[in-house]
Amino acid sequence: MTESERYMTEALLEAEKALAAGEVPIGAVMVRAGEIIARGHNLRNTAKNPLRHAEIDVIDAAAAIVGDWRLEDCTLYVTVEPCPMCAGAIVQARIPKVVFGARNPKAGCSGSVLDILHESRLNHQVETEEGVLQAECGEIMKRFFRRFRKNATPPPLTEGE
Repeated sequence: MTESERYMTEALLEAEKALAAGEVPIGAVMVRAGEIIARGHNLRNTAKNPLRHAEIDVIDAAAAIVGDWRLEDCTLYVTVEPCPMCAGAIVQARIPKVVFGARNPKAGCSGSVLDILHESRLNHQVETEEGVLQAECGEIMKRFFRRFRKNATPPPLTEGE
């Protein structure tokens, strides 16, 4: 098992926690000097807060641990390609490297929809490694959406429909 696979396995454990809570199953860990210093998973529905993405929570916790907003000696591992909000936070935190598992074809910002992490007009670009445990990261998302579709109740019809 590679170092990236080892840390992505930890991020997948966080994604499983999100899945168990009925959240979109995205997990993340922040690594500094070979040690996980922060971990988290999506809590947007639980907290009723649109900011509670795994990456945002992990960046917040890591900054508190490091004692600085600059996370220049950290690597973020996340199960799914970051969205625009998370990619912006990654750039702002000066995180040098992000490792992700599965692409996010509807909101990914490491090349799928936008490429915020590599935007040369910004003051910081991020090295990325993608596809680490891609099958496992994609599978947990498929499990969530199968469950979601199975349990989804269509909205009530309104007048005129």
